[in-house]
Amino acid sequence: MQTEQLIRRARGQQLADMLRRSARRVPEKVALVFRDQTDTFAQLDTAVNRAANALAARGVAMGDRVALFTHNNRAFVVLRYALARLGAVTTPVNFMLTAPDVAYILGHSGAKMMIAEDALCETADAALTEMGQGDMPRFAIPHAGVTPPDGWQPVADILDHDDTTEVWHDVHADDPIQMMYTSGTESRPKGALLTSGALYAQYSSCIIDGEMTEDAVSLHCLPLFHCAQLDCFLSPDLYLGVTSILHDKADPAAMLEAIEAHGVTKLFCPPTIWIALLRHPDFDKRDLSSLNAGYYGASIMPTAVIEELSQRLPQMRLFNFYGQTEMAPLATILKPQDQLRKLGSAGRPSLNVETLVVDDDDIPVPVGEVGEIVHRSPHLITEYYNDPEKTAEAFRNGWFHSGDLGRFDEDGYLYVVDRKKDMIKTGGENVASREVEEAIFRHPDVAEVAVFGVPHPKWIEAVTAVVVPKSGATLSADAVMAYCRDALAHFKAPKHIEVTDQLPKNASGKILKRDLRVTYAGVFDEG
Repeated sequence: MQTEQLIRRARGQQLADMLRRSARRVPEKVALVFRDQTDTFAQLDTAVNRAANALAARGVAMGDRVALFTHNNRAFVVLRYALARLGAVTTPVNFMLTAPDVAYILGHSGAKMMIAEDALCETADAALTEMGQGDMPRFAIPHAGVTPPDGWQPVADILDHDDTTEVWHDVHADDPIQMMYTSGTESRPKGALLTSGALYAQYSSCIIDGEMTEDAVSLHCLPLFHCAQLDCFLSPDLYLGVTSILHDKADPAAMLEAIEAHGVTKLFCPPTIWIALLRHPDFDKRDLSSLNAGYYGASIMPTAVIEELSQRLPQMRLFNFYGQTEMAPLATILKPQDQLRKLGSAGRPSLNVETLVVDDDDIPVPVGEVGEIVHRSPHLITEYYNDPEKTAEAFRNGWFHSGDLGRFDEDGYLYVVDRKKDMIKTGGENVASREVEEAIFRHPDVAEVAVFGVPHPKWIEAVTAVVVPKSGATLSADAVMAYCRDALAHFKAPKHIEVTDQLPKNASGKILKRDLRVTYAGVFDEG
């Protein structure tokens, strides 16, 4: 190596360096528990070196995209860091997608290799066939106990490689290392490119403002294909030297059991999962006293749930992490002391973030007025891959435009009013779906609610609500309608309410309003 490269290696702050440093610092400490396998930090670091050497031997090089199509498991964690050591770009794929959607991501990203869990190999094969790339190298992870189709090599060929030599590539802080596909509302997801530098800046914000410490025991149940679980919690934990308990899905009974069994101290859930935990019959049967730090994000937490968590888990300090994929994903944090004092707030900008609220001309609006939330931060993506027009639009005037609407209060706390797309324009009036949801959620028999706009022949858009009752409760649409008319201005009250058993959600627990808009699009059709 030339001197310049040796200096860069000595000064390295790549994603790949993070785990190695933890392994040197706390080699014998438990790093990861998944099912019946436990890895210390030293063992996990060695496993990553094995996989990196195996991938390199199969031609994976710096800048190559490798798709991971699987539920949470040990292999995902090992492969993510092995790819980072090669300077390759980890490209997680939502395991709920259909073959055409997977084909789009593989084609758009230019993926060179596919690694999928056994139960998803058929979907992956269909996607590769649609792309005309049936010969792409592909490896199957034994996850669900399903025999993969012909053509899939066992991932053990990578994970059990005999070369444990430490791998290093000259990856710069601004080289792409991860590509997340947004779950937005447009016809096609966007490839959000993140660098080691962006991720490290974001981890620092999470750790410092999230008050994370190395003595924690964390439970990770939300999908690692989503940046919230992967980059706000699992990765900072591996950076700090925290013990991580990994589950392949967010099953409330299993989560409550794990908290008790492992003495879990830290847990992240979107509001829908926190609600599911509170409503589960085991909640009051399990010893949850170890749980002292709770985090939520992905969607807005109803104030009634915050109040209930503070009563039923009084020892748990609660944090709200607000952001989006393009911010890696953290933007603002509402800390424990402010949860009740600033109910409904997303908090203040995190350590490495500047945030403004601006009008349509990108001019900051006065305190209390609603505008679009924009950010400046080293957390940010470098681009939407292969989409210069959307990149330029998002970064216009030197700020990243989030697409969220919000306002600041006089103390500098941000309140997210709605997504721009979720603002309902009915009869010439703007109605924030979140405000209506908060009102409905205060009904004592309501467990979950989603509010959205649908076409209306007179009002252009009509406020519509879909409500899930609490277990054992009897709830009618008429009762909720009467409740809304007492609680809301007449133009904000829903014009149509449906009571149902469950709301459509993605794998991260976020309610899919776009699906609801399609399902209920015709409820006001004439005739």
